[in-house]
Amino acid sequence: MTTPVKLAVVYYSSTGTITEIAKELHDVGVKAGADVRLLKVAELAPQAAIDSNPAWAANHAATAGIPEATAADIEWADAVIFGTPTRFGNVSSQLKQFIDTLGGLWAEGKLADKIYSGFVSSATAHAGQESTLLALYNSIHHFGGLTVTPGFTDPNKFTDGNPYGTSHVDAQGANPVDDVTRTAARIQAERVIKIASAIKEAA
Repeated sequence: MTTPVKLAVVYYSSTGTITEIAKELHDVGVKAGADVRLLKVAELAPQAAIDSNPAWAANHAATAGIPEATAADIEWADAVIFGTPTRFGNVSSQLKQFIDTLGGLWAEGKLADKIYSGFVSSATAHAGQESTLLALYNSIHHFGGLTVTPGFTDPNKFTDGNPYGTSHVDAQGANPVDDVTRTAARIQAERVIKIASAIKEAA
């Protein structure tokens, strides 16, 4: 019998939208039978900046108990789903800094042949969601990783419309994570686990 897929959901979130999607991906993964680790990356912003934004401060406090990701978590995983808010159409510095710490694993070939996928949020529509995911996937190509995106493999993907990964427009907190985004997360997590499981079985 094949052992469960080991899935790491590794994210950065400032005001909580990405945290909420990460938790959804985690829960779907567990329901699908995967061994799932929910992990945040280290915050780089000064405490004064965090405290200046009530939503940021609240999310920072609420997620204090979530472990910080390490290179060992990536080595452990069969599949990794990275999450980030978009920053000028690109990956947040916090997530990018974590990815940049993986050079040792990369040099040993330990990032290759794993499944990778991504999810994102932005304040407004057309604000770099797709470019952020594509920028994230540039790193995966260098890893020798296998990028698994949701595409339009499920009819519900025509509702959210992003084939690159789960995405959400939060309108500066006015739009909480909704059923459309949760459905997109379910489709993505299930697809990642399905393909990772098939690879494990074939190995």
